[in-house]
Amino acid sequence: MIDDVATDGSTSGEKSMPAPTRRVRRVRMTGKERREQLLDIGRALFADKGFEGTSVEEIAARAGVSKPVVYEHFGGKEGLYAVVVDREMRQLLDLVTGALTAGHPRELLEQAAFALLDYIETYTDGFRILVRDSPVAQSTGTFASLISDIATQVEDILGLEFKARGFDPKLAPLYAQALVGMVALTGQWWLDVRKPKKAEVAAHLVNLAWHGLENLESKPRLIGHRKN
Repeated sequence: MIDDVATDGSTSGEKSMPAPTRRVRRVRMTGKERREQLLDIGRALFADKGFEGTSVEEIAARAGVSKPVVYEHFGGKEGLYAVVVDREMRQLLDLVTGALTAGHPRELLEQAAFALLDYIETYTDGFRILVRDSPVAQSTGTFASLISDIATQVEDILGLEFKARGFDPKLAPLYAQALVGMVALTGQWWLDVRKPKKAEVAAHLVNLAWHGLENLESKPRLIGHRKN
């Protein structure tokens, strides 16, 4: 007769022995994987608490590592922040410049507005980081410098439009900064309110910009008493 086998592997006639405790093996990350993990954690904390409110201790704790690991990869909080900001700036710049594909200037305005609003909607944490002030911003870039980079892409398009209309193309950079700045500041406001819907925000931005450009005076004049 065959004895019944207990769940612990012994027969029914044997004294049951406690099962050996299994050790759970920790999966070691590669250096690249650890770096990406720290960047993701740092990004979330910087967006939520800002640069000053985030500590290396908290970053390390959330990653389940010691502080020296953070220093090993980034040299400290400043280095981690710099990489996060640089990535976000490139992401937004690529989205905006990649969206400028239409031939008609009005549609280009729509595409630029949608690209920025898309970024805010999809990469909310990243946008929060970009618009925050930070003591290390001067070395990593600022939101203002990013807007300037985007405006540079737009000014070439405006320059051609100005030339075709008989306006001074040397003024294209000024108008490019004004238009991109208007969209960016509106986006900063929309970041928290999220009303009206994205398409409606884009439509109103283009409405203001386009109808202003459509009736543009070649030599605008001031009507108030202030002349300088």
